[in-house]
Amino acid sequence: MRHDQYLLLGPSPPVFGLAAGHPTPYASCGDPIYPPIVSRVVGGEDARQNSWPWQASLQYLSSGKWRHTCGGTLIATNWVMTAAHCIGSRTYRVYLGKHNLAKDESGSVAISPEKIIVHPNWNPNRVANGNDIALIKLSQHVPPSNMIGPACLPKPNSLLPNGAACYVTGWGRLITNGPLPDILQQGLLLVVDHATCTQPSWWGSTVKTTMVCAGGDGNISSCNGDSGGPLNCQSSSGKWEVHGVVSFGSSLGCNYPRKPSVFTRVSAFNSWISQVSPGPRLLCHASGPPRGQNLWAVCRA
Repeated sequence: MRHDQYLLLGPSPPVFGLAAGHPTPYASCGDPIYPPIVSRVVGGEDARQNSWPWQASLQYLSSGKWRHTCGGTLIATNWVMTAAHCIGSRTYRVYLGKHNLAKDESGSVAISPEKIIVHPNWNPNRVANGNDIALIKLSQHVPPSNMIGPACLPKPNSLLPNGAACYVTGWGRLITNGPLPDILQQGLLLVVDHATCTQPSWWGSTVKTTMVCAGGDGNISSCNGDSGGPLNCQSSSGKWEVHGVVSFGSSLGCNYPRKPSVFTRVSAFNSWISQVSPGPRLLCHASGPPRGQNLWAVCRA
């Protein structure tokens, strides 16, 4: 498939509100203080404030102003996961605890990256090869709050069943070439299994096994500005796992039938995520930490 047939979804600062020293442990991952109000609203809807506390806004500095460019997911107290294609040579900051990007909101934090690590096999000239994932190490640990907390990651190599109900979240455009919303949006997407998504009338060979498809109903999709953000799926335990990182969609439009949003499949990259950070593992799984380890030891890099 030609490169012009798919579209990437996306176009040091002070630190606010961070406590001195080490933060206290998160109680758990994927368990918001304010649970999301999930529905099957066609076209997406405003999210409940702080109901996706791992949602990050990746912003870049332009002409003295910070501008939202991509989403991201807090996966540990000082690590955020996003898409590789979101990363360039600009000056970035990560905003956490945000709901309305146009307002100053108490408890939100803006943090500069200490370093950004793009997957070594990512090639911006070969998007369909996959590996569209990056990790941002924050310059400070983020203390737990009612507004900020980490997502759970899925177990390695786990696959979502066809038709699984997940939610994409972000500040992306609601319609093709439409305005960027100020308030965080959420939209229900049903997972499309690999066998269906790789059919010629869908995405064909563009979609690899390290990707996951969701949507394609012609109604709801991720769109520009959602890149790097999470595909949130609720586990049997009730905790929310981030199974996907928004990667690309169709150049025909954000909500085009049989052209579902394509996500980097997080469960294909668990080992790489673990290798990137030294020391205790930063992974937070819905099933809880291994025996003999507390959540802080597992989730903190």
